Amino acid sequence: MTVRIGVIGTGMIGRDHTRRIQRVLAGAEVVALSDYSPEAARAVQADLAPGARVHEKGADLIAADDVDAVLVCSTGSTHEEYVLAAIAAGKPCFCEKPLATTAEGALRIVDAEVAHGKRLVQVGFMRRYDAGYRMLKQAVDNEIGSPLMVHAAHRNPTVPKQYVTPMAIHDTLIHEIDVFRWLLDDDYISAQVVFPRKSSHAHDKVADPQIVLLETAKGIRIDVEIFVNCRYGYDIQCQVVGEEGLANLPDPMAVTLRREARLQSGIMTDWKDRFIDSYDVELQDFINAAAKGTASGPTSWDGYVAAISSDACVEAQQRSGQIIPISLPDRPALYDRG
Repeated sequence: MTVRIGVIGTGMIGRDHTRRIQRVLAGAEVVALSDYSPEAARAVQADLAPGARVHEKGADLIAADDVDAVLVCSTGSTHEEYVLAAIAAGKPCFCEKPLATTAEGALRIVDAEVAHGKRLVQVGFMRRYDAGYRMLKQAVDNEIGSPLMVHAAHRNPTVPKQYVTPMAIHDTLIHEIDVFRWLLDDDYISAQVVFPRKSSHAHDKVADPQIVLLETAKGIRIDVEIFVNCRYGYDIQCQVVGEEGLANLPDPMAVTLRREARLQSGIMTDWKDRFIDSYDVELQDFINAAAKGTASGPTSWDGYVAAISSDACVEAQQRSGQIIPISLPDRPALYDRG
């Protein structure tokens, strides 16, 4: 069957998801669009989905009889409302991060999905679909013995003036918060943030760099460097140290040049280029599950745990050097692993 998809939010990510559904992936078609700016929705309709109907309201799109599944790509403050409406309608829903802007909102989504009795929500944590991370997980699961430590870094060349210190958690570290839980099959029990010497390239509203220290329930210690004004490129690093060896996240494939007495290889500068293939795999997984009336991949529970963990990290920023405990309720059976 062809899954008829409605896309709410036609900004950069909504447009790009519409493109990949229409031109790259199999088994789905965008039949409906909605955006707070009708002109933006009509522009995507004209460019990518001429057969799609433009709805004035996201709620109307979700309720439409010709929409089988929903993509929520709108601003974060609207996610909870639209995801809850999709669950009430019994329609599979892919929601870009964050699942909700508060942990309480994410829990309301978890409760609604549990009450429905079947998974309907996939959260857009695309790193789980990255080929490099999947190779790393295979090594962690099978090659290096029990993990003991993780050393990681998330570096951006620069950030705009509106990027402030808490965004280093909610907009940047949030990807590591999710992917480490998946990589290690573990949850966090504490967070701590320390601040090295501030970069001269950081503006006055952001503390940069910073180091986040996490501890898991199994006793694994994680240190993550967040450096969003590193200047040289977009660079994601991860090393897992195990009892029998260590495993590194592979760098993206690049041509190595020997030229003018230098050995060189390129470094990406745009996160969209670094993870572009993972978005394709992620959306295809959603389409395949939606065709069966359900969802796959990162769950509402994962979105909720990410919200609790990131809130603890922000508190740790505000209490520099203090260890902030992280506690979770019992995971509902709907989200049992494996």
